[in-house]
Amino acid sequence: MTGNLPPTLSPFLIDRLVRSALEEDLGRAGDITSQATIDPAANARAVISNRQDGIIAGLTFVAETFHTADPDLRVRMEKADGDPVAAGTILCRIEGNARAILSAERVALNFLMHLSGISTLTAAYEAEIAHTGAKVCCTRKTIPGLRVAEKYAVRCGGGSNHRFGLDDAVLIKDNHIAIAGGVAQAVNAARVHVGHLVKVEVEVDTLDQFEEALSAGPDAVLLDNMSPAMLADAVRINAGRVTLEASGNVDLTTIRAVAESGVDYISTSKITMAAPTLDVGLDIEIG
Repeated sequence: MTGNLPPTLSPFLIDRLVRSALEEDLGRAGDITSQATIDPAANARAVISNRQDGIIAGLTFVAETFHTADPDLRVRMEKADGDPVAAGTILCRIEGNARAILSAERVALNFLMHLSGISTLTAAYEAEIAHTGAKVCCTRKTIPGLRVAEKYAVRCGGGSNHRFGLDDAVLIKDNHIAIAGGVAQAVNAARVHVGHLVKVEVEVDTLDQFEEALSAGPDAVLLDNMSPAMLADAVRINAGRVTLEASGNVDLTTIRAVAESGVDYISTSKITMAAPTLDVGLDIEIG
């Protein structure tokens, strides 16, 4: 099956992250404020809505959070992850035990605000380069423990994922090259070590290094901190032989010129590490 399929994330990973977050928030005694002020049998209706325009990501975490807090809570989604929404849009409705709703509220909103912020910023980067063939992708610069969720949010915003960890692709960086003795030596050693399904990428910061890398035959080359003019030269030299990725000091003011050089991918930590949260809130419906 082909086409723009929606991003997905393993339910086992979602469950683990949600349980860890609830344990952190509820601590040893649970929500003592709700316990002190709300009858244990009281029910409530609540809505979650966004207060800013944006791209939504994290509703899967919202549903899991409320269902983990109380499996009897009824959660109805009005929107889906990846949807663009205007401020004031109702994203989901929750009905059931009032204590459970309030005890899960902060964890659910934390996931939704953080991940929607990432997807919204990613979409802004993608919009800047939509007229080119380049794609923006994330890096391993993520909050520890939340990498899979943040990379999921990048996909919700229309971006692409780089490797998830040190174990799923080879990326030979400057320090590897220094110790290995050169670009070609490092690439050749990687080819011998990994299986045929593992991609090998090498980072270079000069055109001389780039030509040396091409002769070694990697799957991709990361062009680090090169000017748009140097990137265009690399694209010309490459002539379509390998995938080209640009990286280094990429932000919303520079990504257009980088993309117009003709590279295939542009990686930036900004979409995960510098994304502001999207303002989202939960309100109890009275009456």
